[in-house]
Amino acid sequence: MNLALTHRSVGNNNNERLEYLGDAILGFVIAEYIFHKFPGSDEGDLTRLRAAMVKGEKLAEIAIDNQLSDRLKLGTGELKSGGWRRKSILANTIEALIGAIYLDSDVESCRNFILKLYQK
Repeated sequence: MNLALTHRSVGNNNNERLEYLGDAILGFVIAEYIFHKFPGSDEGDLTRLRAAMVKGEKLAEIAIDNQLSDRLKLGTGELKSGGWRRKSILANTIEALIGAIYLDSDVESCRNFILKLYQK
């Protein structure tokens, strides 16, 4: 979990690969959820809804609600420039956490984590 909170500004051992994995898992879980939740919706509606739910701004909002900015590990430059408030960094951290949870457990645990994040 420590790695998931480590921004690339810290060095080579950072959360970018976890972010990549988490992004894919997030898209899958949200797509599956809305597919079942809205059985009468067509592909276009489902696509727009999924896009709204996984966009960076929504993920940053979730990160702020869960006070992730307090836990981020940032390099000196990012600390000085207020990187803990940057929406892109917060959104990427949520994706990295999802990737880490998947690797540390399984798809079902990851699904439960994601759906809990979106309950609000």
